[in-house]
Amino acid sequence: MLPIRAATLVTPDPDAAAALYGQWMDYSLVEVGEVTPELAASWGTPGAAGRRFTVCRPASGQPVYLRFVQGETHPDYQPLRSYGWAAIEICVQDVEAVHTRMQASPFEVIGPPAPLDGMPNIVAMQVRGPDQEIVFLTHIMSPNFPEFDLPSAQSLIDRIFILVLACSDMEGAKTWFEGALKLRAGSTIELAYNVLSDAFGLAPDHKHAIATLSQGRNVFLEVDQYPAEAIPRPQYPGELPPGVAMATLVHPDLDALEGPWIVPPHTPPGAIYGGARAATLRGPDGVLIEVVEGA
Repeated sequence: MLPIRAATLVTPDPDAAAALYGQWMDYSLVEVGEVTPELAASWGTPGAAGRRFTVCRPASGQPVYLRFVQGETHPDYQPLRSYGWAAIEICVQDVEAVHTRMQASPFEVIGPPAPLDGMPNIVAMQVRGPDQEIVFLTHIMSPNFPEFDLPSAQSLIDRIFILVLACSDMEGAKTWFEGALKLRAGSTIELAYNVLSDAFGLAPDHKHAIATLSQGRNVFLEVDQYPAEAIPRPQYPGELPPGVAMATLVHPDLDALEGPWIVPPHTPPGAIYGGARAATLRGPDGVLIEVVEGA
């Protein structure tokens, strides 16, 4: 089971964004369309109705999608400085080869390949896209851990495997996800986190508190405690927030979740839903979490 179905990013030009990820990350276009009023209402963002979108998936063919929805980036938005969905994390087969590719691309490398603090078998790099989205590109050399599993990439640049949430209250967020989505929260750890320290002007060896959330042995969410200087995500009323706007997750039974849903579950059209019901929650710090019913 893949607990992540999609990440939604806001961009002024969804077609250009799809082409960019196609050229540099080998993602293929699978759908274009306009957000229906019903879908926009289900997100609690009526301003998104009628906006053009594109949907792409990785070269591996895994059914984990990137959706680009037309919208304007708020002038006060700065990546890695506000609460909300902070980044998408994609697994790769060869991070050094990906680094070479990214250096020639419109993506700005904000963190070159380096082992994670205390995890030498995971080497990650980070880039910022033209629409101010943050993408972690991670080479997992040993995917099996005592308490959880991580994926092995099936293409040079494969699927999203973790979504990163910036929190004002990380421990409160862990409790919320355990209750609302029946996930299991891991222990809080502290580690050096260079791109986050850089964003706040902190020393490279500053330690940040983070934790993971899992479903069975699948780890797929990371929650980060942000510094006190972080702010709520700037956004236009009724619109999707800038950057990484929304997470779409999979759950086997929407009726087993208590919500409260923004609107009751419905069956939207499109590749991301595959004829299944979906509904959306507002989570910690107001983040949007869309849930699709599926095995």
